[in-house]
Amino acid sequence: MKQIIFGIFGLLAAVSLFAQSDLQNVAAIVNIIRPEPITVSQFRIEVERMERTTGRILTQDERFQVLNDIINEKLILQAAERDGVIITDDELTHHLQQVGSGMVQQIGRQFTDDEFTQFIMNLSGLSVEDFKEHLRNQLIIQKYLILKSSILSNISRPTEEEITTEYNLIKHLLVRPETIRVFIIQVPYGPNAASRTAARIFIDRLSEEIDFNPIKFDEVAARSVEPNSGYQAGYLGYLSRNVEANARNQEFIKFAFSLQQDQISSVIDSGLGFQIIKITEKYDFKYLELDDIIQLGSTITVREYLEQIVLNKKQQAAFTQAKQELITDLRITGRTFQIIESNLNW
Repeated sequence: MKQIIFGIFGLLAAVSLFAQSDLQNVAAIVNIIRPEPITVSQFRIEVERMERTTGRILTQDERFQVLNDIINEKLILQAAERDGVIITDDELTHHLQQVGSGMVQQIGRQFTDDEFTQFIMNLSGLSVEDFKEHLRNQLIIQKYLILKSSILSNISRPTEEEITTEYNLIKHLLVRPETIRVFIIQVPYGPNAASRTAARIFIDRLSEEIDFNPIKFDEVAARSVEPNSGYQAGYLGYLSRNVEANARNQEFIKFAFSLQQDQISSVIDSGLGFQIIKITEKYDFKYLELDDIIQLGSTITVREYLEQIVLNKKQQAAFTQAKQELITDLRITGRTFQIIESNLNW
């Protein structure tokens, strides 16, 4: 009883404090360890962001839910601060690097600062600095929920039945298109005719040496690393027929798929250099089964992939339940927030 009484007095004091300054611009006040206002401006920004995401105007009830979501997050963050839970700069940097690694995989190269800024904006609708603050808050909430809840420690590994059930739900999506793996020997050339002529003479000489022989192709490819070899060699990667490409790439893909495994091509012009290619692997279209590799070039099976999906669902459900239980406790114990309903209309 004393806890509730002191909580009410603390909240009343906070309201009094803000009333003296600018309470008319406050949508709500959270007060576990200190009075923290949620301004009408902050509330409106979040509502407008949600409206852009949904493509429609939110109802009054939906706006109220947005405000409650903001309150809930601030309640947990203040409780976490009260209990000494923090995310260090090193931890934040580690998770930002994971976001960056995802972008590198998506675009296939290292990104510029401007590209990362646009990537974060597309991903979250936030600036990089606001995204860092948002990410830190989410990591604090996650760490605090793990600390406070026993639910998360009782998550069981997915059973074979659960994995099979998940597989049956999405197996129509688990396909491997017709795919090849391409190894290339390339002699680059410059923008002028003389450079192209010299490159053509060089690649023709290599082609004569190879003479469509896979073993000789490998021998020539191995010499590309020698100093001043004048040519390059390496894997282009896995290509599938359904890859999105421009007209030139589609022409190359059509030609490459006409070759058989281990077959050596004649000389072709890529637009950047003259090439000789070898098809090192060739796969037919296939619906994937549980023990198939989920993606060529990896060692992860469909079973392992689905096991992680099921585990993620269990973890998400556990986090959701733990978060709701914590929010319920924080909202009831000590009267830790107040909503200024007269300021919610605009």
